[in-house]
Amino acid sequence: MTVHDLETIHRLTPVVGALPGEQVPYLMPSGEGERHQIGDQLWTVVARSADSGGDFDAAFVLGPRGSGAPFHSVPFQRSFYVFDGTIQFWLPGESQVLGPGDSVHVPAGVPVAYRFAQHMSRFLLFSAPGGALADLGDADTAVTQHIYRAGRSSDAPGIPAEWAVHDLPLHDASDTWDDTLPTDTRPYVQRAHTGDHRAWPDAVNTFSARAANTDRRYFSVTTLGNRQPYIPQHFHQLHTENFFCLSGRIWLWVNGTEVLLTPGDFVHAPPGTIHSYALGAHNTRMLGVLTTDVFEPFFDRTGEPTADNVYTEGLVDPASLMTKLGQISDLDVTMVGPPPESAYSHL
Repeated sequence: MTVHDLETIHRLTPVVGALPGEQVPYLMPSGEGERHQIGDQLWTVVARSADSGGDFDAAFVLGPRGSGAPFHSVPFQRSFYVFDGTIQFWLPGESQVLGPGDSVHVPAGVPVAYRFAQHMSRFLLFSAPGGALADLGDADTAVTQHIYRAGRSSDAPGIPAEWAVHDLPLHDASDTWDDTLPTDTRPYVQRAHTGDHRAWPDAVNTFSARAANTDRRYFSVTTLGNRQPYIPQHFHQLHTENFFCLSGRIWLWVNGTEVLLTPGDFVHAPPGTIHSYALGAHNTRMLGVLTTDVFEPFFDRTGEPTADNVYTEGLVDPASLMTKLGQISDLDVTMVGPPPESAYSHL
């Protein structure tokens, strides 16, 4: 793996549609990546240890109704984010049926199981540190198609054969759930629009996992907001930002290149990437997963704590956010310029 200095990263045009094999900026459009047919499911790897500097792996898993995986465990922290459809998940002693925006967070070594309840259901698997998806590299499972095979083709479990399988009971699903995050690394389910909320102008940021939940490997936050312009250009020296579009449209400025994200698209911005973003549609939802945890206080210090699950238009004064952005130089952020001038982000 090539390791670039920050000045070199500043000048790199993002790689598009391919895993770079080194820690550089890249865009992965929805459906693209290293693809494997595992049982009846299509696993599309969008980040490997080589691409993330060893910090994490990530893959989208797409499957038909009835396909799933038995209780299994790996020695990595993992989070499952539902993007499409309906999926039933099991943790030891409990089960819940989840939909888009819901997530499951599992400490290293803890078993989890799942089953797709609708055709074309899809979740994002994020695991840290890197290496959890190394077992997907078998050439026998590699495919070129962008969808799982039609028809029931296999009764094999939808996970790599090398992963540990556990014989645990599958309990009936419950509809009970908590709005709050735990304060340690226990397994938990987090429903969409619940968690720790921090209000911005015409937007709300919601933590679905904090560093305390992931052994300080990463944290995740979903931004729900109105259409709004770019924020100032900046870069980080110590941490990586990963941007996933859940719904709506997101414009990203990556080292001077402007790209549009629609649902399922992903941008990897490692340390040194000069970037900015704008929300291109009302009620856009963006999932950010950041490694490691150094930047977590940013949202606490720039946002206003709120119990509201959605934003209220006009409630937070934009000037207050700009003032707070001038007071975070200790949080691994270097401002390098004003918001980008775009010919497209207003569309």
